[in-house]
Amino acid sequence: MKKIKFISLSLFFFGTAAFAQDLDQAKKAIDAEQYQKAKTILKSLIASSPDKGKNYFHLGEVYLALDNADSAKIYFDKGIVAKDNGNFNYIGLGEISLDKGNAAEADANFNKATANLKKKDAEEFLYIGKAYINSENHDYKKAITSLKKAIAVDPKYAQAFLSLGDAQFGDADVNSAYSSYRTAYDLDNSLVRAKMQLGVITKNAKAFPEAITAFNEVIKLNANYGPVYRELAETYYFWSTSDTSKREEYIKKALEYYEKYMSLTDYSLDSRMRHADFLILAKDYQALQKEAQAMQQLDKVNPRIYRYLGYAAYENKNYDESIKALNDFIAKADPKRVSGRDYLFLAKAKLGKAITAEGTIADKAQFDSAMVDLAKATEIDPAIGAEFSDLGVSLYKQKLYLESVKVFEPATKAPNSKNALLDNFYLGNAVLFYVANDLKTDAERNKPEVQELLKKADTAYGNVVAGSPTTQDAHLNRAKINRFIVGQEAKDSAVAHYQKYIEVVHAKGEAELAKESVKAGLIGAYSYIGSHYAISDKAKAKEYFEKALVLDPNSQYIKESLDVLKK
Repeated sequence: MKKIKFISLSLFFFGTAAFAQDLDQAKKAIDAEQYQKAKTILKSLIASSPDKGKNYFHLGEVYLALDNADSAKIYFDKGIVAKDNGNFNYIGLGEISLDKGNAAEADANFNKATANLKKKDAEEFLYIGKAYINSENHDYKKAITSLKKAIAVDPKYAQAFLSLGDAQFGDADVNSAYSSYRTAYDLDNSLVRAKMQLGVITKNAKAFPEAITAFNEVIKLNANYGPVYRELAETYYFWSTSDTSKREEYIKKALEYYEKYMSLTDYSLDSRMRHADFLILAKDYQALQKEAQAMQQLDKVNPRIYRYLGYAAYENKNYDESIKALNDFIAKADPKRVSGRDYLFLAKAKLGKAITAEGTIADKAQFDSAMVDLAKATEIDPAIGAEFSDLGVSLYKQKLYLESVKVFEPATKAPNSKNALLDNFYLGNAVLFYVANDLKTDAERNKPEVQELLKKADTAYGNVVAGSPTTQDAHLNRAKINRFIVGQEAKDSAVAHYQKYIEVVHAKGEAELAKESVKAGLIGAYSYIGSHYAISDKAKAKEYFEKALVLDPNSQYIKESLDVLKK
């Protein structure tokens, strides 16, 4: 019995010590992105001191950081009625209002938070500023205004300078942000995040070696500060995208640093999700699948896990599993959380299932459903169309020309796409080969929907030559497209495009003219122009057919055409 009593007393004193953890420890855990640890501390503080409003506020902020607004609101609502500092919880409710896009409601909550401030109260202005920064609908200028109010009250408020730097950085005022971070660190050199942010600015300027040096300086100050390892991971990842010769080396380093970051957080579901997001960037889908399966054991209801499972399963060619997981994610997630990329992956999984290795469509319904998903992807995020290129090329190489047109069309409309010229070229080619090879009669080619496709191809080639005038095949194929378009105007355009092709290849010199593909293009161009002028200008027609005959002296068609012109 004594032994049992002794153990019980030991547990009692251990529990008392745990409850004594103060708010500063929770804040440090939040800053270090140790959210599970922060939640544990704050819940203990609420249990031991239910009248302290700041405990509820900071716990609510943790839940907001983890995209759990419902839980956050529960604690903010409880915190409002707390005896001490309950007003801070109106700031949390204000941030939720901002996330919902209700600026007027947010202002009302912020006004309640600051209604009874004393002359030296600055902390409320700090957290209002942070709310404007952290909200999904951020307003950096309002954040700056609020943070400057905090600094006006306390000119040596290091935390306010740190957040001011965040707001200025978000507002693309990098020089001011750098100055604010520097001031924050000078005022309080325990704020290692301020020093880390100086490295972040350097990283974003793509000065990767210098950024790595800056982050290593932070590690010298505090080797257990987790976020700096995440920044190192991201730096090596971005460096791998600009120096592809060292991609594997840098990706390996990036993953190692991310593992270090994870080890210094809490391996909670939330930190695992951040890890999963990084694995997607690094395209390590085997590791992503393992991580997603581990997360599923921790939480069988969080919809984001289905996203990770779906992405990984697609890349690992488990198409049925991918389709199921992504459909589950889309059905269960908040619609605002469903991205264009989710529909892109779903479409690719359906295409993987619909198209055989031989390039035939085995499941038309699945294929059509994939096309609908691609349309949804661009509806949510028009820029995602820039990532359709590989998918379009895959269909094109399988000679699924009409199907590839449906993919290249949204790709060409993606704003600021680096692949725009190539996507336009493929779009034009896909239409040309579909009409020339897959359709067998003029009756089929003259249908309104086919004529509309041909005009889109003409526009696509026009986009190519506008951006790259010496792309000779765009001129050549544009001429061929116009030959299929009904009407004399298109036939005249075909002549003009053939003439441009002739001009471009001759300008490139003898080496270009000696290529068999160019000779074939010239024979076609000369022959078409010759036939075009056969009635209206026999001398010009004869001139072009003679040029064609030089390149193809055995052509019966060219010889017969010249014989007719000589009569």
